[in-house]
Amino acid sequence: MTASVSSPAERRRNKIRARILTAAESVFAREGAEGLSIRRLAENIDYSPAAIYKYFSSKDELVDELKESFFELILENVNRIADTSTPFHERSRDCVATYVRIATEKPHHYAAAFTGESPSGQGPVDGEPGFESSKKGQSFNVLRGMIQEGVDLGAFRAEIDPALAAKSIWASMHGLAMMIVHIPSFPALRPDQPTISRQEFITFHADQVIRGLEAHHG
Repeated sequence: MTASVSSPAERRRNKIRARILTAAESVFAREGAEGLSIRRLAENIDYSPAAIYKYFSSKDELVDELKESFFELILENVNRIADTSTPFHERSRDCVATYVRIATEKPHHYAAAFTGESPSGQGPVDGEPGFESSKKGQSFNVLRGMIQEGVDLGAFRAEIDPALAAKSIWASMHGLAMMIVHIPSFPALRPDQPTISRQEFITFHADQVIRGLEAHHG
């Protein structure tokens, strides 16, 4: 007989953890990092603080888990894109667009992922201990690997530094996501501007980013 992947107790524990994380994201959305506390969270989901402490030892651990779960979602999606047989020029654009789309579809989770409210700030950054094993680091490395693949294929310019380019693209994706999240009318900044949907603009942005890396074959 094949053993079950998880026991009923484990599934119940995971379900409660997920409920706590969802509630934490909601509180964060309404009240920011300052309003997110174990006691405030307990009031929102009708648990006692002691019950929440069985799953998270502190607010810092809870926020760190929120960050990791966001980047886990990013990682699942970009890995799926990277593993397909779709032509590289399509996959590379889809990788960039997907990050921004997920961020804008889950703006409060995205905000939590980049808040500095934890002992580790925003978590380890490239080159620091723990970065490679974190979901954030793994997500970044998928992007870096995609750029390296483009260089190896001759699709991107040979002189490009994949790590530096990945940081530049990461910054541009973050910037666009923040614009969309914080400016309700974006990308239309004036009433008289041509109408373009956010999804169309995200696709346009991804295309512009990738075009900036491409080799020009005469």
